[in-house]
Amino acid sequence: QRLDGRQCYDYRDVRVSFGADYCCCIVELGKTRVLAQVSCELVPPKPNRPTEGILFFNLELSPMAAPGFEPGRQSDLLVKLNRLIERCLRNSKCIDTESLCVVAGEKVWQIRLDLHLLNHDGNIIDAASIAGIVALCHFRRPDVSVQGEEVTVYTPEERDPVPLSIHHMPICVSFAFFQQGTYLLVDPTEREERVMDGVLVIAMNKHREICTMQSSGGIMLIKDQVLRCSKITAVKVAEITELIQKALENDQKVRKEGGKFGFAESIPNQKITAFKMESAAVDTNNVEEQAEEIITKADPPSEVFAKPILHTPGTAQIGEGIENSWGELEESDREEAAEEEGESEAAAFECQKLETEDTSTMRETKNDEPIVLSDSEEEEVVILEPQEPPKKTRTQTNSNQENTSKKAFNKRRKKKRAA
Repeated sequence: QRLDGRQCYDYRDVRVSFGADYCCCIVELGKTRVLAQVSCELVPPKPNRPTEGILFFNLELSPMAAPGFEPGRQSDLLVKLNRLIERCLRNSKCIDTESLCVVAGEKVWQIRLDLHLLNHDGNIIDAASIAGIVALCHFRRPDVSVQGEEVTVYTPEERDPVPLSIHHMPICVSFAFFQQGTYLLVDPTEREERVMDGVLVIAMNKHREICTMQSSGGIMLIKDQVLRCSKITAVKVAEITELIQKALENDQKVRKEGGKFGFAESIPNQKITAFKMESAAVDTNNVEEQAEEIITKADPPSEVFAKPILHTPGTAQIGEGIENSWGELEESDREEAAEEEGESEAAAFECQKLETEDTSTMRETKNDEPIVLSDSEEEEVVILEPQEPPKKTRTQTNSNQENTSKKAFNKRRKKKRAA
């Protein structure tokens, strides 16, 4: 019993949606999503194959698809998937490379297929192979003309683009084996891939021609198991090929009719981005007459005051205005207002005290120290005159010095007399 309720040989639903331009598509295999983009350019051919175009395939596993993938690093899984896609699409000769030659030995078309894994839910190789072949079938290269040595590339407006010459559609189908090949599952999911013992990938077209086959894992398969897998592959490839052809036909038909196509068609109606309002037609005739009727039926305007009303000096108001709807203050508000008034009065009284003290100190300093201020507007220069020491201190110091000198002279005279 499988986790998603499928039987052993059941394949998940495959959905194909195209972009607004050619050569771009998204393939959904269950929850696994792969974006395919094809581009082309004129390049010199390879020396050993001067009359064949060049095919280039690249698969990228971004961290957006699964947290285990690292950007800028080629893991073993990525190398294995790229090699398998090249064997499936290039070695199977599904594309006519000789039709890509423009001038033998000089210019050929190089077709590049880029595959980006958008979401990983198992069986990457099957989704990548389907997306690659669908994008190649949907691709259109520009038309060219050669006159002598000049090569002219025409735009899509000048000439219709040319599709690629594709012989067949190789599609990969994966089989997961459990308990050394005892149990077999088709189209394994990501959880089933974690616990499987081995995997077998078979690439086949609708003509039951096997294009490539690869087995990996530590299992040994017998002949009957491989034959059984090839029979299942033939049935699944026929169903997928029919689905791809129908998708391409529907897209081509819608593009010719000019209807909605591309990724916009795949948006469900339940999403907000899908809702649209139908454009309503607006009649602009007799607009002036209707406007005059509306003006005549309207009420006359209210009184207009030409001059402002002065209620108190310093205020002006146009019109009467609106009365105060707050009413009288409550008791608590009155108390708060009274406290605020008392605090403001106290602060003002303290400020007056400080101002009077500052003025008194300034007056004292003016009496003691003369200050001369310059009248220049550039700088304010303050000149301070040196203070003259009081005369009393000088007389006191002089008398003290005279007394000490007299005492020393008397002592000397006494010592001489004693001697």
